[in-house]
Amino acid sequence: MKNYKQIAADVLRLVGGEKNVTHLEHCSTRLRFTLADPAKADVAALKKTAGVMGVISSGPQCQVVIGNDVVEVFDELNKTAKFGGQPAAPAAAGKKNLAASALDFMVGVFQPLVPAIAGGGILKAFLSLFSLIGLIDSASVLYQVLINVADAPLYYLPLLVAVTMASKIGCNRLIALATVGALLLPKTTSLLGAETAPVLFGITIQNVTYSYQVFPAILAVAVLYFVEKFMNKYTPKPIRVFFVPMVCFAVVFPLTLLFLGPIGLMIGKGLTAVMLGLYKYVGWLAVGLVAACLPLLISIGAHKAFIPYVVSSLGEMGYEILYNGASLAHNIAEGGASLAVAVKTKDPELRSTAFSAGVSAIFGITEPAIYSMTLQHKTVLGGVMIGSFISGSFVGLMGVKAFVAMGPGLAGMAMFIDPENPMNIAWAFVAFGIALVAAFAATLILYKDEDPANPAKEEPAPAQAPAGTLSASVVCSPLQGKAIALHEVKDEVFSQKILGDGMAVVPEKGELYAPADGTIESVFDSRHAISMHTAAGADLLMHVGMDTVKLEGKGFMPQVKNGDVVKKGRLLMKFDLDAIKKAGYDVTTPIVVTNSDDFTITMAAEGIVAPGAALMRLEAVK
Repeated sequence: MKNYKQIAADVLRLVGGEKNVTHLEHCSTRLRFTLADPAKADVAALKKTAGVMGVISSGPQCQVVIGNDVVEVFDELNKTAKFGGQPAAPAAAGKKNLAASALDFMVGVFQPLVPAIAGGGILKAFLSLFSLIGLIDSASVLYQVLINVADAPLYYLPLLVAVTMASKIGCNRLIALATVGALLLPKTTSLLGAETAPVLFGITIQNVTYSYQVFPAILAVAVLYFVEKFMNKYTPKPIRVFFVPMVCFAVVFPLTLLFLGPIGLMIGKGLTAVMLGLYKYVGWLAVGLVAACLPLLISIGAHKAFIPYVVSSLGEMGYEILYNGASLAHNIAEGGASLAVAVKTKDPELRSTAFSAGVSAIFGITEPAIYSMTLQHKTVLGGVMIGSFISGSFVGLMGVKAFVAMGPGLAGMAMFIDPENPMNIAWAFVAFGIALVAAFAATLILYKDEDPANPAKEEPAPAQAPAGTLSASVVCSPLQGKAIALHEVKDEVFSQKILGDGMAVVPEKGELYAPADGTIESVFDSRHAISMHTAAGADLLMHVGMDTVKLEGKGFMPQVKNGDVVKKGRLLMKFDLDAIKKAGYDVTTPIVVTNSDDFTITMAAEGIVAPGAALMRLEAVK
């Protein structure tokens, strides 16, 4: 049985502690942290933590993939910590994180809406199905009761948005709820729908139906935040408790009726129109292309940018025709590809992982497949993209509509039930089958078990010092480039020798070689670093570049795996030096002796070095 308390404690420590967490929520598989200072999170260590399947870190948002145990870990986190640290100063984030901050904002506002919308939508879909096949009478009291509660999340969408928006930006949730709730009052609806249009301050109030809308509430709460902040600053404390809410109501609600509501309505309609325009001009191909790109978008969290459109489309039209269909094709393709690996691999452990991930993806939970299979094997990624594109194109060609905002899978196929078009769900099931078969077949053809580098040359194991025995040795340069002292590295963790003593090389070529005989201890999940234990007893860490963990493995091609026994000079890794530089990262590569307390270390090189040239001399401390 998993120790959820330990997993929670490890994750919390590695994201920087409770004071570094300004907000925490979870979805079906991920913990979503908003961090005050993203630099305090140790992403590399998080990825290696027991119970963590993957980490996506971008700006202030840090997503920790837990899998099916996410609720239990989330509960343990809330038992042991109180979250609400202060965000870092805006200048610290920098312009580079503007997109990440925007995505974090959208996720914080829209992601919490999904469970309520999905629950109501699926209930509504089943009621329609049961009514269609005669299991329940649509005129019965039971049907009317259930259909009303099923419709409530979308009808009261402005109220749900008011709560999530207020929680995200930090204003009074009850004042926000009351202000936005006034838009749905029967008396307000009657006022706006009167034969003679109401006029306020000489301006005609537009007749807007605010139920099912998203953006009017977002704009109203955004303005409320500034009004409330201003009033709290200048209102005397004895009267603040009633005076601030009074002014907020009196200012924000009229502004919403006159300006914010109509503008929000235009934003929602415009967003839906853009997506439908894409569908109109690119046609069925649009769904296939989105489906094929989803594994890459999901890996960086960018797929969440579709949530505002999906929610807005459901509220505006009652259905959605692009993203959910593409998501169906992708999710099932993930399942088909993973099952193909389970059939073809000769590795028992990989077979078990692939089978589990495949079944999970077929039911709509794709993170296990994405992080343990698709992103780890290029051939599996290829199979997923092929299956996704073929199935997604079919979905687009048939015009399959989704009526619920949720991750499609076998358990949620009711989301495609259309009482007016019974073939809608039939085509959805056909697309399900196409994705499963196409991805399975493509991956079965493409996938091969990955062998160690140079399998034809079986290297004899170098002589190893007995456990705990240390000896004098030379650590050679693993790179071609310029050797520099460790204190010159522009990262305090290395320059202050927190991880240990050593040297660094500024590489001129993207090839990393074994600096000594030994055993590979770890090829990091992010592929940017390799650690090894040498035959002389030294523990070496070779870390290619500064902060390159943020590249999430892009540009790094390890040629060895954990446990490989290597000789000095063997190629350990290839990396795209130009791409790493172009991405803005310092390529300086520290070579650190992490057990340096056991050795006296002296520099053996300065300036330009070639792979295999002496870099450091290690003398065991007696």
